[in-house]
Formats: sequence, C-alpha cells, structure tokens
Amino acid sequence: MTISLWIIILVSVVEVALLGVLLVFFLRLRRSEALLNRLQANQAQLLDRLRQNAELEQELVATFAQRQEQLRHLDRRLEERADALRRLLEQAEGISRSPQFLREVILNGHRKGRSLEQIARSTGLSVDEVELILAQAG
Repeated sequence: MTISLWIIILVSVVEVALLGVLLVFFLRLRRSEALLNRLQANQAQLLDRLRQNAELEQELVATFAQRQEQLRHLDRRLEERADALRRLLEQAEGISRSPQFLREVILNGHRKGRSLEQIARSTGLSVDEVELILAQAG
C-alpha cells in the first residue's frame, strides 16, 4: 500500500471521528436548548405568579385602607351619638330634678295609692319632704 492510500484512510478516519464529535456536540446542544427552554418557561410562570401575588397584595392593602377609613367614619359617628346621648341624659336628669316634675311624680304616686316611703324612694326625697309637698298641694 502506498502512502497516499494511508493518508486517505487516515484522513477518512479523522473525518469520521470529527463527524462523530460533531454529532455528539449537536445532541448535547439540543439537550441544552431543551433545558434552557424549560427553565425559561418556569421563569415565566414564576414571574406570572409573582405578578399575581403583587396584585393580590395591592388589593389587600387597598381593602385594608378602605376598612380603616370605614372604621374611622363609624368611630366618628359613634362619638357623635355618644355626645348626643350624654346631652339627652343631662337634660333628662335636669328635668327629673326640677321641682315641678318632682311635684307631679309625688301627686301621681299619691293618687295611685303608693305609700309615702315608696314615693320618697322613687323621687330620692325624704318622707318629710314628700309630706310637705302633699300638704302644699292638698
């Protein structure tokens, strides 16, 4: 065999070896591309979930702020009602302690047949004061 034949065989073997290396490289490249595509898809899903979570968090914050404002409004209304009830209670106490009102309570109690002690307890007066008012009215 001649040298040129050996060179042709050697070059052919090198070409086949290079073709094999190229084939292995191509297969690994395809596997890497598939892995990269999966990673990109997972990253897109993760980003989508993060965006959804951020939106939910914003909604929760907005709802919380709304609830806080409603609670402040209700608290103001409750304070206004409490003030109005205090004023009404003070007026009622003032009326219930007026001499004319006490006189009417005593006279009505006497007409209904209540004892002097019962009338005195209900009005917060002494029995002597109740007798005096009844004597003045009678």
